Amino acid sequence: MAAPRPPRFDAAAAGVAAAADAAADWAALAAAARPCVACPELAASRTHVVVGDVPAVGRPRLALVGEAPGAQEDLTGRPFVGRSGALLDQLLAEAGLDRAEAAVLNVVKCRPPGNRTPKTPEVARCSGWLRRQLELLDPPVVVALGLSAARWFLGPRTVLADVRGQPHEIGGRAVWATYHPSAAIRFGPAGAPRAGLLADLIAVAESLR
Repeated sequence: MAAPRPPRFDAAAAGVAAAADAAADWAALAAAARPCVACPELAASRTHVVVGDVPAVGRPRLALVGEAPGAQEDLTGRPFVGRSGALLDQLLAEAGLDRAEAAVLNVVKCRPPGNRTPKTPEVARCSGWLRRQLELLDPPVVVALGLSAARWFLGPRTVLADVRGQPHEIGGRAVWATYHPSAAIRFGPAGAPRAGLLADLIAVAESLR
């Protein structure tokens, strides 16, 4: 399957794509992304652009891609550091995966007000950053956490229940779609999302051996 394409471009999305493509490395991309104002509503309400975390050295074994920063992520400037991040770290460890060896990214880099779902134009405008991040980092495996991330890779009509539990080859990478940790929290420790997320992370770990 071909690499993902974002929703319809507007001038702001094209500007982001050009700035992202011009970044020669991770540091240059992060410096270009932090002052981004392509989405005026998000730029006006954010504290930080949450560019993402990458391993200290070397190519990441995998990339974990969520939807957008939450409140704690916006305050700290780092992805998955709130309750969802704590659960993600726990389940990664249970699956035998090390977060320090992963890139941790989001489809949208700024927190939507009230943690609402990112709007289609916001996803389109931010897509250039994520596409370039994946090009620069070149992870062999991507884990799309939640429906918004799954649809970024697999298309707007994706149904999570239909695509999870197996890898999908997208742009030369194995993309696994699974539940977002926030869904696992909502449904509790005995809920299907938590069990499914752990099972999928274990399958990802086995595929990396």
